[in-house]
Amino acid sequence: MSDFGVVTEAGAVRFERLLPGPLEKVWSFLTDSEKRGRWLAFGEMQGRVGTPFRLEFHNTKLGLGDTDIPAKYQDNCQDGVSTHGRILAWEPGRLLSFTWAEDSQPSEVTIELSSVGDKVRLILTHRRLGGHGMMISVAGGWHTHLEILAAQLEGQLAPGFWTRHTALEAEYDRMLGGQG
Repeated sequence: MSDFGVVTEAGAVRFERLLPGPLEKVWSFLTDSEKRGRWLAFGEMQGRVGTPFRLEFHNTKLGLGDTDIPAKYQDNCQDGVSTHGRILAWEPGRLLSFTWAEDSQPSEVTIELSSVGDKVRLILTHRRLGGHGMMISVAGGWHTHLEILAAQLEGQLAPGFWTRHTALEAEYDRMLGGQG
């Protein structure tokens, strides 16, 4: 299993990770605001299809001492950034799906979980992404956030978000070429 996301169709990227279990712990890191805020973004989610939510990102606070935001993200990430979504599927311990960035052109995130011995297979697919720039930003972002999630679940220190994201964005740009 490669750590790199793969393009599954135009405007869609898929990641697969094998994480430390149990399943209930991983699910809580997806759905509990405080735990999710340690690797992705804070924000309460109600466990019902159709309910709206807001995610508050503070990427400079993820990982070790990484406060230098790349120039292209400084305008909208300096004090954190938020996005709105709506729950599309909520099956505890198995499936979470939601819209992303409903205030613009919404995309869709689906996260599937399954047990593999004492590990948890996480499959994350982000669809309806527009253009090459969005694909590499989102691919680098999810890759980085999933590395931080794995570190959190293993009780280890995570890499700084922006340093890692910048390196991964360049790698995805090279890998994806004109795809997206």
